[in-house]
Amino acid sequence: MDEVSSHLQQQLQQHFGFETFRPGQEAVIAHLLAGQSAAAVFPTGSGKSLCYQLPALLLPGLTLVVSPLIALMKDQIDQLQTRGIAAARLDSSLSLEEYRQVMSDIRAGTLKLLYVAPERFNNERFRHQVEILPISLFAVDEAHCISEWGHNFRPDYLKLVAFAKRCGAERVLALTATAPPKVLDDIRQGFDIAPECAIRTGFYRPNLTLLSTPLRSEDRDGRLVSTLRQRPPGSTIVYVTLQRTAEQVAEQLRTAGFEAQAYHAGMQSEDRSRVQEAFIASDQSIVVATIAFGMGIDKADIRYVYHYNLPKSLENLSQEIGRAGRDGATSICEVLACADDRVVLENFAFGDTPSQEAIARLLRELFVESQEEMLELALVSLGNRCDLRQLVLRTLLTYLELDGYLEAGTPFYANYQFKPHVSSAEILGRFDGERRQFLSRLLQQSKKARAWFHIDLEAASRHLGAPRDRLVRALDYLAEIDLMTVKAAGVHHTYRKLRTPEDLDALGQDLHRRALELERREVQRLDQVVELMTLAACRTNRLSEYFGEPREQPCGHCSWCLEGEAPPLPPAHGSTLDDQSWRQVEAVRQEHAEVLADPRALARFLAGLTSPYLSKRKLTSHAMFGRYGEVPFSQLLARAGSDFVGPEGEQPEGPGSGG
Repeated sequence: MDEVSSHLQQQLQQHFGFETFRPGQEAVIAHLLAGQSAAAVFPTGSGKSLCYQLPALLLPGLTLVVSPLIALMKDQIDQLQTRGIAAARLDSSLSLEEYRQVMSDIRAGTLKLLYVAPERFNNERFRHQVEILPISLFAVDEAHCISEWGHNFRPDYLKLVAFAKRCGAERVLALTATAPPKVLDDIRQGFDIAPECAIRTGFYRPNLTLLSTPLRSEDRDGRLVSTLRQRPPGSTIVYVTLQRTAEQVAEQLRTAGFEAQAYHAGMQSEDRSRVQEAFIASDQSIVVATIAFGMGIDKADIRYVYHYNLPKSLENLSQEIGRAGRDGATSICEVLACADDRVVLENFAFGDTPSQEAIARLLRELFVESQEEMLELALVSLGNRCDLRQLVLRTLLTYLELDGYLEAGTPFYANYQFKPHVSSAEILGRFDGERRQFLSRLLQQSKKARAWFHIDLEAASRHLGAPRDRLVRALDYLAEIDLMTVKAAGVHHTYRKLRTPEDLDALGQDLHRRALELERREVQRLDQVVELMTLAACRTNRLSEYFGEPREQPCGHCSWCLEGEAPPLPPAHGSTLDDQSWRQVEAVRQEHAEVLADPRALARFLAGLTSPYLSKRKLTSHAMFGRYGEVPFSQLLARAGSDFVGPEGEQPEGPGSGG
């Protein structure tokens, strides 16, 4: 053992109580301590977090951890603090006092690890603070979100590269449990990580038995109950797609005599915490949950993971089964494979795709209706005007940035309010000279309502001849020393127009083509899941191959290896689109032509998929909304388009139309 390795072993023992590193950890940490950026592609539960937690203690500055998972942040911070390690998070769940304390610790340099969500970088107050801090390590969890080829593409992640550079981060660590070769290439290129610094450990886990059981939807509940009764009790997660399904299945299991609780994002945070804590404490409890459950939960003895509904991708499947058997003991992962689930999941994929008209509205507003070089966009109202969901809108704006049409500036809050805790005279009495004069002029720019003072920072900046960020820092400082409470709302995103499209229609068609390509990939991922459920070969080896780790010998403990047969999925039930029913659809379409004339909008309405236009006009409570949720979206879109005549004979969009 060389001197560096010996030192790392000592630090590991001293701070975390572990005798040895898990596979891959020491290699990643060594790259980081040598000043290199690195990537860690480790299966779920393989110790990715240690790869930034230990370096954070050995590097001089702050380690900034970017993660979309609030549950993971809370869990890790609790563990770190019990070990005496200074760690904190910034998220929407913090009280004002907690937020102030974290910001004070950051400025004092007493924190070693700070956890934030990607969206936190849209906060101008946070960015002003971070840019002046020494960032030794910029760690990005769930790094596969940077890739359009990945299963959970998030446009905010594409901007993390620029944020890391703007913060002056000395090195970057990208972490993920799910990165097929193409996705890992995107991660490496985005964060400038050398091939030799991308460490991938083995996907295969011999203690996991992978089973798939094709069945009809009406047989699923009985099969789940009987299977739970036949197998020895143990900690169990049952994954479902929809929140209402989680509630229904949990109730059915309780009726059958099991200790089962639901868990989903629609629950109150205290209820979710209660369910999670009870699950961790028990060795026999059952949680019926949507996919968020399990991320960041440190429980090694989960014996069973059931997929009541089909997972939406092989990445999701591998993440979720990876939560079983982390203690090395044999654990069973079974998918109750039902063809009806495919329709629901496919409809979600299709429903996220914007119509060409929605994209055209966005481009007209950005480049025709606005003649200003600088744009200040309130994304919620912009999405409502253009009928674009927020994720879709942010993705389109990111494409326009990457293609050189727009350059994003620093987001800012349009509305600032403050409530003084003491008189103006007492506030000003704390300062002297130019600072006192500046604060006096700043406070004079505010207007009092009942208890709160409102201030237009743009107007105040112009009047005072001072940069806006100085005004923000001044208000934040007064709040930090408890002279006032400051609230900010109405975030606006700023963009500079770099060039105007030569052909707006051509650009709209290109953006729509890219949206359709994302849709195609989502549907392709569903195809891969269905293929795996009925594969006449070793299922474990197929998964390993997908993640870039081919195996030669069959695993011996998957459905194919154990049974030697691959029964097909029973056909989906579906619903019919008969002419009589469609006449009702056409009547609704004519009644709400301003919203439902577009084929994709009508198909979304019939499938029960929301959009800003549908919500604004209260069509989500219409009796026909979601009536055909069991019909494949492609069929709804084809039927909606076949009866639609666009302006000037324009052909409807749809499968095979070329976008």
